[in-house]
Amino acid sequence: MFDPSHRGGTAAAWRREVRACLALSVPLVVTNAIEMAMNLTNAALVGHIAPEALAAVTLALALYNVALTFGIGLTAAVSPLISRAIGGGGEPGAARRVVQGGFWNALAIVAPIWAVLWQGEAIFRAAGQDPALSRAAADYLHVMQWGLLPALAYLVLRSMLAALERPGWAVVTGLAAVVLNAGLNVLLIGGGAGLPALGTAGSGLATVVSNLFMAGALAGAVALAPGLRDIRVFAGLARPPWDACGALWRLGLPIGISIMLETGSFTAATALIGHYDAPALPAHAIALQIASFTFMVPLGIGQAVAVRVGRAAGAGEAAAVGRAGWTALALGLGAMAAAALVMLALPGPLVRLFLDPAEPHAEAVVRTATVLLALAGAFQLADGAQVVLAGMLRGLRDTRVPMLISGFGYWAVGVPVAALLAPSHAAAGVWTGLLAGLCAVAVLLLARWHAWRRPASGVVRAARGG
Repeated sequence: MFDPSHRGGTAAAWRREVRACLALSVPLVVTNAIEMAMNLTNAALVGHIAPEALAAVTLALALYNVALTFGIGLTAAVSPLISRAIGGGGEPGAARRVVQGGFWNALAIVAPIWAVLWQGEAIFRAAGQDPALSRAAADYLHVMQWGLLPALAYLVLRSMLAALERPGWAVVTGLAAVVLNAGLNVLLIGGGAGLPALGTAGSGLATVVSNLFMAGALAGAVALAPGLRDIRVFAGLARPPWDACGALWRLGLPIGISIMLETGSFTAATALIGHYDAPALPAHAIALQIASFTFMVPLGIGQAVAVRVGRAAGAGEAAAVGRAGWTALALGLGAMAAAALVMLALPGPLVRLFLDPAEPHAEAVVRTATVLLALAGAFQLADGAQVVLAGMLRGLRDTRVPMLISGFGYWAVGVPVAALLAPSHAAAGVWTGLLAGLCAVAVLLLARWHAWRRPASGVVRAARGG
């Protein structure tokens, strides 16, 4: 899948790009994995209450994650905008207005999102979910939603640090948050240290507190750390930088919609399984958590390549744009191939991490989840390819066509195939539909990258806004 037009680049240049991509990707992968580890901790501890509790949390998170990922898309625009400015010779201090625009955009979207999430029970019941399950999911959602604003603030700051190629503070903050979240989950789910047992709501509250900690700690680091405090991120924050807000909306809105379309397809998959094969929901939740955790690797690589491609394009270096993109894609595919092998080789031990063996239905959940993990292993490659390719195009400021590709792949291919197969093949049929959608998106994004790369000089001029 490497572009033959770049064979003229020296081996040393390719090695340098591999090192640069890994140096930025690894901390971003770690921070992504840290955030996912919080969700895995929640799922593992809630799963030990009862499979029904895990099903409720899974249903709630399916809706919450649609909202969160829309916000993630908006904040993702922070990184390529700063990277392009730096690549074009701008000073790191140019980050201030972009970051402040990210804060204001997050504030603008969070209130309407809260209003929608508060109607969670009605939304779940309208989707055909069991009334008791809908109530339990809504109870969890009504707690979790208050962690959305600090989560978005943290993501804005993390995107800035990625663009500056200084993601270490986000790693330190995230590691501390994982420990905090795990401890609070234990205390608040089952009760302890004078605190009442809150069950699933306690897990949601633990995540809210952890999100507040992450946002506050990273804000403190950005304001006080040498090399970062000179940017003065919070100076004049009370005055919205309207130009930066507009630029972020133009670039970030298609990203947000693209991610929301993908997440929405997984939400639709959860709803289909809940309707046609409700007993399989715990197995679906476990398989999805495992697949989502491995997805953090190509996600981090995709975030890194947006920075690398953005800097190369901003500097007018067409060959470097190609090297950055193809290097990241190779790394992403390699990582997901390894993840697929692990899923296929060790499905039972992976699934049992999330279950209490004393539960009467535990082995049935293991059997179903093992089948789903086999399918998840198959779509690891497509999933990894599409997220890295999206990052490659994002670095070139190409977000609108990828948004249309996402809409087609997930909602004209993936969800219809899942709906067609669900009545006869239950959860396995739904996951087959997800696989079809991911493959369609990956192939079309690869075609889009090839189109942008011909001619290379045109790519760079367009990416620089020339």
